[in-house]
Amino acid sequence: MRFATYEHEGRRHCGALADDRLHPLPDGTDLLDLIRSGTDALHAAGRTALAGPPGPAVDEVRLLPPFQPPTVRDFVAFEEHVEGVRKSVNGIAGVPEQWYAAPTFYFGNPYAVIGAHDGVPVPPGSQALDFELEVAAVIGREGGDLTPEQARDHIIGYTVLNDWSARDLQSAEMQVGLGPCKGKDTATTLGPWLVTADELEPHRDGDGFLRLALTARVNGAVVGTDLLSNMGWTFEDLVAYASRGTVVRPGDVLGSGTMGNGGCLAELWGRNGRREPAPLKVGDTVELTVEGIGTTANTVVPGAAPQPVPAARPRPRTRP
Repeated sequence: MRFATYEHEGRRHCGALADDRLHPLPDGTDLLDLIRSGTDALHAAGRTALAGPPGPAVDEVRLLPPFQPPTVRDFVAFEEHVEGVRKSVNGIAGVPEQWYAAPTFYFGNPYAVIGAHDGVPVPPGSQALDFELEVAAVIGREGGDLTPEQARDHIIGYTVLNDWSARDLQSAEMQVGLGPCKGKDTATTLGPWLVTADELEPHRDGDGFLRLALTARVNGAVVGTDLLSNMGWTFEDLVAYASRGTVVRPGDVLGSGTMGNGGCLAELWGRNGRREPAPLKVGDTVELTVEGIGTTANTVVPGAAPQPVPAARPRPRTRP
């Protein structure tokens, strides 16, 4: 089952999707509230909506992010991506040994979530904008210190995630040993809708990975293809690790990390030894497709000029 949040004739709605038409849920329904109510309630609401008359077609609405996530964790679960981007960002070849030890992630900015077809502003001060094709798991039940086996029941669905990245800002700030921060802070696409976990179960392979085809296009030209099953860990592993010593809660988003084989430009820059293809510019459209989920298509638009912040002052030498 698929659920979308959308704007139509100046009003915000939630609906279940069937045959490219949206079947509205009751006015005032918020998809995050439905996610918090659990899998059974979400499916029941969807069945009720689909039994009613259809609303607008998908191409007649503005698709909003499916819901407003309370947190966004973004992992780095594709070995091939790590190898290429590390060379691009740090000039270092290979994959760090620590990558194999645990599924590392950073916290993204939930305030920067945008819809499947929204414009993406150039981050202030950046000259090296990049996309990143990912799949995100969405938490449906609270849990802490989960095993991977337990974690499967805590995933309510999946969506496409585009982790927009200012590579020049990222490279600069990560020299301090923290980040990425402003390099990832301007936009994260979620969409086009939430696909419930049961719908993707037929794609699971014998090792527990979801075998879904991934395709990235820039201005209509294919720049990357991969399989989601090339992840180093399953989504259940990611959820279990995220819950270690803490909790995951309904609506939390956990990104897979960027696919290999051209899931972003920086990987290709690292392999090519130069910024080719060129960084994204105003007017470029990035289209990301995940088998079984859907397609996002965002166009880069002008962003704000950076407001100046002074450099650090020299360390004061006075003492009490």
